[in-house]
Amino acid sequence: MSSLIIGPEDPSRNIWEMSLEEFLTAAVRRSADQVFAEIAGQRVTYRQLLQRARQSATLFHSLGVGHGQQVALFLPNCPEFLYCWFGLSILGAVAVPVNTAYKRDETAYILNDSQAIALVAHESLAAVAQAAADLAPGIEPRRRLLVGGGTAPGWSNFNQALAGMKALPLAGDFLPPVSPHDLSMLVYTSGTTGNPKGVQVTHSMYVAAGQGFAHWTQATAKDRFFTCLPYFHANAQYYSTMGALAVGGTLVVADRFSASRFWEQVREAQATVVNFIGMMLPVLAKQPPTPQDRQSNVRLFYGSPAFPPQFLQEFQERFGIDIIVGFGMTETCFGTIERLGQPRRAGSSGQYRQHPDPRFENQIRIADAETGEPLGANAAGEITIKNSAITPGYWRNPEQTQQALRDGWLFTGDLGWLDEDGFLFFVDRKKDVIRRRGENISSQQVEEVVKRHPAVLDCAAIAVPSELGEDEVKVYVMPRPGAALQPAEVVHWCAEHLAYFKVPRYVELREELPRTPSLRVRKDLLRQERADLTQGCFDREQAGIKLR
Repeated sequence: MSSLIIGPEDPSRNIWEMSLEEFLTAAVRRSADQVFAEIAGQRVTYRQLLQRARQSATLFHSLGVGHGQQVALFLPNCPEFLYCWFGLSILGAVAVPVNTAYKRDETAYILNDSQAIALVAHESLAAVAQAAADLAPGIEPRRRLLVGGGTAPGWSNFNQALAGMKALPLAGDFLPPVSPHDLSMLVYTSGTTGNPKGVQVTHSMYVAAGQGFAHWTQATAKDRFFTCLPYFHANAQYYSTMGALAVGGTLVVADRFSASRFWEQVREAQATVVNFIGMMLPVLAKQPPTPQDRQSNVRLFYGSPAFPPQFLQEFQERFGIDIIVGFGMTETCFGTIERLGQPRRAGSSGQYRQHPDPRFENQIRIADAETGEPLGANAAGEITIKNSAITPGYWRNPEQTQQALRDGWLFTGDLGWLDEDGFLFFVDRKKDVIRRRGENISSQQVEEVVKRHPAVLDCAAIAVPSELGEDEVKVYVMPRPGAALQPAEVVHWCAEHLAYFKVPRYVELREELPRTPSLRVRKDLLRQERADLTQGCFDREQAGIKLR
C-alpha cells in the first residue's frame, strides 16, 4: 500500500475500517495547517475542519441529537455542510442531505421518511424549508437551524450557535464509541422506481472510497481536487472530498456547473484532478474554442459514462487533459474504472476497481437479469458487484434491500457485459429511469404530478434522447373530455411541484394511450411509435420557457 494514503496507525487493521473521525484526525496529524477546502469564498485548513466539526458535534449534542439519529441538511455547497457531516459523524449520528432543487412536498418526504429529528437549512432555502418542516412532525422547532447571516421566525442561526460552542471531546471520552460500520449518511436516490430510497452509507464506505480514489488517480498532497457537483449527491462526497482527505490534498468546490465559467473556475482553482458527470463533457465540447483551452493545470478528468472514442480523443486533444471513466453508484463506489498507465478499451468503463490494500477484494460479474445466475464472458445481463464497501441496505425498505443484496452481491439494476479480460461494457438501465444531465428521474413521480392537474385524465412519462447525451423528459397527456388544456400549462404546473430538472421538456397531447389488459399504459409501444419521438410535439425550450 502507498504510504501517501492515510490509514490507521495499527498496520494489522484493514485500512478502510476507520470511522470518519479517526480518518479526519489522522489527516490533521499529517496536514494540520494545509488548506483542506476552498469553498463558498472561504478557506478551511485541516485543523479548522476538525475543530469546527467538533464544535458542530457539541451543538447537535446540546440539541439532544445522539448516536444513530438523523439530521437533514438542506444546504448548497458550503463549509457548513462539511462541519455538519463530520460533526454528526463524531456523534455517531447520521446526515441526510436534501436536493436543494426540491420543493415543499419533495423535501417533506425526505424529512419524514428518514425520521430526521433536526433540520439545517440555508437562508436562501428558508421558505421551502419552513413549509416542509411544518409537514414533518419529527422536526421540533428548537432543532431548526438556519445557515447564513440572517434569521427567520422559529429558527436558530447555525453560524452564531456554532461560534459559541466549545469543541466536543473526542469520541471515547464520554460518547458512545463509533464503529466504522455505523451509518454516516443516508443518501437518497432519485426515486427511479417510485419514491426516493435512502441508501445507507457507512463510515468505512467513505474511507474506502477516498483511499480508492486517491489510488486510482495516483494522487498526492500536491493535488488540487475540483468539483462543481452538489454535496447532496454521492460523487462529491466519495471522490473529491474523501480523495483529498486520503492524501492530504486540497479540495476546491464550486457552487454549480456553468459551461461558460467552467474553465475559468478550473484555472483559478489551479485544479489538477476534476470530477465530471456525463452531460458536462458534451456541453463543454460545444463551447466556442478559445486560446485558453489548454491553459490549465489539469492532469486528469474522472467521471462516467464511457464516451465514443472519437469524442474522447477530440476532447482530450483540445483541452490537453487525460480522461478516465468508470462505473459506480451510491450503493458502492467500487465498480470499475480505467487504470492509469494501463491499456484501455474503447467504449468500456474499465476493469474492477482496486483498493491500495490487497486485503480488500472487489469482484464484478454479470448475472442473468431474471434468475441471478452468473453468465460468461461477452454475455449481456445484470451488473453485480461484491466487496467490503457495499451499502448495508436501503433505509426502512427491506423489500428493495432484499432485491438488491443477494448472497453478498449487489444487483445494480444496470445491464452490461464483460469481455474476456474483465473490461465492462454498459448496455442499458434495467429500471424505467430517465437520466437527465446527471440526475435520475422517476417517471412515476412525474406522472403523479401531471395527473394532479385538474384538466388531466391520464399520462405517461418516458425518456427521449437529448442532444447533450443522456435523456430528456417527455410526457404524453390525455386531457379530460372537454378540457381546453394547453401543453405549456402542463410545463408550468410541473414547475410548481417538481425540481426544475424533472420538468418535462416535451409534451404530447393524446386522446388515447395504448394499454395492457389491466389498463396500464404500454410505454414500450409509445417508444416504438416513430423514430424521432420529439418531432410534432410541444418543446418547452423552443417555446422559450425558462425554469430558473
